[in-house]
Amino acid sequence: MAKSPAKPAQRPVHLPPLQALRALEAATRHRSFSRAAEELALTHSAISHHIRALETSLGTKLFQRTGSQMTPTSVGARLAEQVRGALDSIESALREAGNSAAPPVTRLQVSVMADLANAWLIRRLPSLHAQVPSLDLHLRLHAEITPPDPYSVDVGIWHQRIDLPGFECHNLIEDHVIAVASPALLARYPGFTLADVPRMPMLRFALRPWRDWLEAAGLPGDEPERGPIFQDAGLMLQSAVAGLGVATARAQLAHDYLASGELVQIGPTRIPSSLHYWVTWREGNPREKAIQQFHAWLEEQVRQEAGHVHPGADGSTPAKRFHA
Repeated sequence: MAKSPAKPAQRPVHLPPLQALRALEAATRHRSFSRAAEELALTHSAISHHIRALETSLGTKLFQRTGSQMTPTSVGARLAEQVRGALDSIESALREAGNSAAPPVTRLQVSVMADLANAWLIRRLPSLHAQVPSLDLHLRLHAEITPPDPYSVDVGIWHQRIDLPGFECHNLIEDHVIAVASPALLARYPGFTLADVPRMPMLRFALRPWRDWLEAAGLPGDEPERGPIFQDAGLMLQSAVAGLGVATARAQLAHDYLASGELVQIGPTRIPSSLHYWVTWREGNPREKAIQQFHAWLEEQVRQEAGHVHPGADGSTPAKRFHA
């Protein structure tokens, strides 16, 4: 019986230095050699050297310059994703070896709108830790309407949805806007009625005019010309709690302040919110199981609060504030 021809011996793969792989992963995530260098405490030239060495070893381009960004090629992006998963596995194994009695921990990089984080998310994190103790969040607060690079984090909770191939994107909250004020402020207006609102100090949000709420409430729709202007809705709510003025706010963000009595809703008027919160992540992320757990917890928190109502300043009890 003739013997099968021997298969040619495979050339052993020469593994590059771990620092080079870390440079690739960080540069892909940041879309910037400079930011990767800052994260890894290296110089820009060191990151560039590591990438060039990898490209020479592999015989293919891993990055290309696009404007001011270093954009990974399709090969570079796939390799970086696999390296990221391998590094996570190594980190988990080292942590487990260092403390075999401790459960494995998954760390998620989460970019979240600052107002949602300060007024809502951070207050609920003890519940997340109780339900999923193996999950650690690294929170990055974001204030701009335009989201950051979606590849730079595991999960984004932003005002704009990401319409890119390979990304999951889910609307977290269908919310409404209401007017709120502190009891101390309302006490300065004996016999308060809705007609008093235009002559009260009015806090202004840079991303939402007063006009729409005033018109829906049947009040003069002139935009106030005075009053502090806020870029951060969470900071504006804290100012309303301090009695600085009356504010329009998303019912979800105001929920805890209404529940505690620090704020009360002014009348039953509510209008649709023009800003949503989109929860976004990459498909195939090596931490996708943990991401799904985090997303399920977020949706559960919204569902639990969807039926809670709070009496208005006129004693009325409005219908549901929002719908999950």
